[in-house]
Amino acid sequence: METYRIFAHIYKYQMKFFETVFLEEADRFIRTLDFKSQRKILYNIRIAEQSNDPKLFKKITENIWEFRTKYLGKQIRLLAFWDKRENTETLVVASNGFVKRRQKIPQKEIKKAEQIREKYFNEI
Repeated sequence: METYRIFAHIYKYQMKFFETVFLEEADRFIRTLDFKSQRKILYNIRIAEQSNDPKLFKKITENIWEFRTKYLGKQIRLLAFWDKRENTETLVVASNGFVKRRQKIPQKEIKKAEQIREKYFNEI
């Protein structure tokens, strides 16, 4: 527990390029994964927030980005979009996720992310 507190304290003061929030669909997807995969995804997101590393966070369409996690032979993807309406904080909104089984990202997942993005901005 002490190690966690030290890590949390250090993390709090590191520079972040953006903050990540999870919509219901993304949260539900993450909860379907085993605990170690969940931890790896959240760890990679924290690193991406601090480094903006394209190996972890990459643009795939004009409005949709992907958090990339490879763990235990699985390619786990969380699709996301930017919400830059606030001048104080830049948010990345994780919309949905899937385990990638082929080389290309399924168009239905991209379309779902775009629909979630549209609904998100229309409901504000």
